[in-house]
Formats: sequence, C-alpha cells, structure tokens
Amino acid sequence: MLVLTTLWLTVLSSPLLAWQPLAQATPPQQSERRFVLGLSAQGRPIEAVQFGNGPRKLVVVGNTHGGPEANTYRLTNELIAHLAANPELVPSSVRLFLIPSINPDGLALGWRFDAAGVDLNRNMNTNLDACPDNDWRQTVFGAYGLIAETGGPYPDSQVEVRLLRAFLLDAAGAIFLHSNAGLVFPASCEHAPSIAMAERYANAAGYLYSRYWPLYAITGGMHDWAGSMGIAAITPELITGTDSEFPQNLAGLLAVLEDPDNLLPLPEDGEVAGETIPAPIYRYWRALGGEAQFGVPQGPARQTADQIRQRFATVELVIDNEQRDTIWYVQPAPLGSRAATSRAYGGADALVPLTEAGDALVFPETGHRLRDAFRAFWQREGGLMAFGLPLSEEFRTITADGQARTIQYFERAIFAYAPEDGSVRLEPLGLREATLEHLALPARHMPR
Repeated sequence: MLVLTTLWLTVLSSPLLAWQPLAQATPPQQSERRFVLGLSAQGRPIEAVQFGNGPRKLVVVGNTHGGPEANTYRLTNELIAHLAANPELVPSSVRLFLIPSINPDGLALGWRFDAAGVDLNRNMNTNLDACPDNDWRQTVFGAYGLIAETGGPYPDSQVEVRLLRAFLLDAAGAIFLHSNAGLVFPASCEHAPSIAMAERYANAAGYLYSRYWPLYAITGGMHDWAGSMGIAAITPELITGTDSEFPQNLAGLLAVLEDPDNLLPLPEDGEVAGETIPAPIYRYWRALGGEAQFGVPQGPARQTADQIRQRFATVELVIDNEQRDTIWYVQPAPLGSRAATSRAYGGADALVPLTEAGDALVFPETGHRLRDAFRAFWQREGGLMAFGLPLSEEFRTITADGQARTIQYFERAIFAYAPEDGSVRLEPLGLREATLEHLALPARHMPR
C-alpha cells in the first residue's frame, strides 16, 4: 500500500515557456475537410467542415434549436458551399470550422430541444464568469420567454454540449447562429472581444446590434460560456424563422475574417499558484472543476515531441497535438490505468466487489459496474471523456489521506467515497506520479 505525502519536487525537464497554437503548412487555397465531431444522444453524427489551417480558430455553430431554427442549418450549409468554391476568403491566420447542426436530434424530431427535452442553449456552465445573472439554472426562460424546466439536470449534462465544450478549448472565436430577431448580441459579462465582434458582424450584415438579448435573461447560454473562457463569442439572430438570409450572414462572417488579429484574440495562458498553465489546459481545468476538482499545478508544463503535459494534484492534463481539432485535444492522462496495473491501492484480493446494491450502469468493455454515488459523480463531472471506463468494482482500502474508504479504479482517475459528508473525491494521482518519479531519480539528483 502506497500512502502519498505532499512532496515539493525539482522540475527535471525543460518547462514550457508559453503555449502557442500550431500553424501547419497548407496550400493557400485549401479545399474543405469534412469530419464527424461526435454523435448526438440518439446516435446521429454531428458534422463539421474545416477551411484553412491558421492559428486563430473560429467556429460557426448552427441549429442549436433544432426544427424551429432549421433555417440556421440551411444557412451554415450555404456558407460551407460558398467557402468551398472560394477558399481564398479564409485568411492564412485563421482555421474556420462550420457545424451545420449541433442538435441533429432536435432537427430530426422537429422541436427546439435535444432528444431528452433539454434546451442546449440553457445547459452550459455559465457560473464561471463574474456575472451571476447568466448562471445556469434548471428553470429557464425558453422560446418566447416561456418559463420551463428545460435547463437540464445540471450544467453541461448533455452530450452535445460536452462535445462542443471540448472542441472549443483552443478556440479564438465562436459564432452561434439563431433565429429570429434580426439582431446580434455578444457574451453578456463585459467581454470586450465579444462586443467588438458583435458590432462588426451586425454592421456588415445589416442587423441591429444589441449589448444583450433584450427580451429576457438567458441562463446557461453557449455564448456566455465561451466568453467566460476568453473566446470572442456572439449570437446573430436571423430576422425570420424561415429564410437563411445567406447574403447578410456571409457579409457578417467575412467582416470578421477580414480582421482576425483584432477580432479573434489568441487563447491566453492562465496562472495558478504561481505556475503558468497553457491556455487549452487552463480552460479544461476551469471548465471541469478547477482547484476543487483537480488541485493546483505541481510544477510547470512540460513539452515532449507531440504533447504538452502538466500535473495537478489529482490528474495530469495532456495537450495532444495529434488530436488537434478533435474532442480529445486536451484530456487527462491514464493515471488510473497505471495505478490499477500496479495495484497502488490494495492487492489483488482487494478487488473483490462489494455486495450488490442500487441501479448499476454496466460497461461490457471492461465487465465492471458503476452505481450509486460513484455513478452520479462520474456522469455529472465529465463521464467517459473525463474519467474513462471503470477498471474495477468498488472496494474498501486505505486511501491517500490514511483513511479506510470505498474506492473504484477508472482509466483516468480513482474515485474515493467520503462518508463523513457524502462526497466523492478524486485520489491524488498527480501527486502519486510526481512522488514515483522523484523516488526513481539517481542518488546524485536527490535533495540533500
């Protein structure tokens, strides 16, 4: 049994001075790249199309509200067709992505919501900025200001929202197309880049500019989540609910593309506990729980051939350049798998499951179950994308704080149940990795 203690370590590899987005060599008039971002709750593909390969990532999102806003789906496809015929319109400093429908289930079902009846534009975690008025709520103002319980069971609960969140971690700008009010408004919490982009887009498209959505408070909105991450984010509202208004919105998009240096600010690194955190890792860290979930950095980020890694108390977060512009660009390292292989928390006899109780979620890939408090925590705090598959059943052992607790192994984490307050916590696997690395040093490197 390994009981961890906090150990301040000397950083052995060269630290990363500052994260910089990659700009890869491409022909000046690159044809489009089509790919599937992920699948909706009902298994429909969420498709995306890329033009250009510059460092400033701009994402246009259509059809958040399904059937009633199908005109934004048609608009996005018309923009794709025009750019495919005229790829030179995308400047070399930009890589542009267009997602025709982030809500293909709602489009197929002919209603505003996703397959579960959740309004995707009320489901994002907008509690991360300094403006409480836009904070996520379950009870929301929906279409025409009608009050409904459509914000979702908790922030970022829906798979489509989580896919979008992961895809935007390195974005400079985001445009969320809606209808129908004939105006453009930015992220609401005094985010200057969002305001500048909204003013430019509205002026070029001939729409009204509004500092806020004027009719009622939007909570859990995609534009406000993006603004809280430092992404220049705007919402153009088409005038009608039927026409695509292609000329107006092409003019608005081109106005943004004509001034990327000023309207699409590159993601900025963060600083926590005196350590610099590369921008995409910093956004991931904030979006999925921050210090409460992951702890603080245990040293500077470290560069390898195709990755950037940084350890926190409970996790090691990785930027994988081979996964750029996928939902896996930033992800936790498989520290849970390493701990399970070494049986860091108990021997082979400790992996005997506890007695059956509660509704279990069964994973045929590993043959293990997830239930009760661990199931609720896994689903709410990131699910498969954050923690991976379960690698064991629940079992009792001594945890890093020296207490006897129920734990469970996952590919990227170990969950521990704290009966004193009913919470689930992540075991400090980042600290464990740092400790093991330190202990493996040759004697000449050991501190005296």
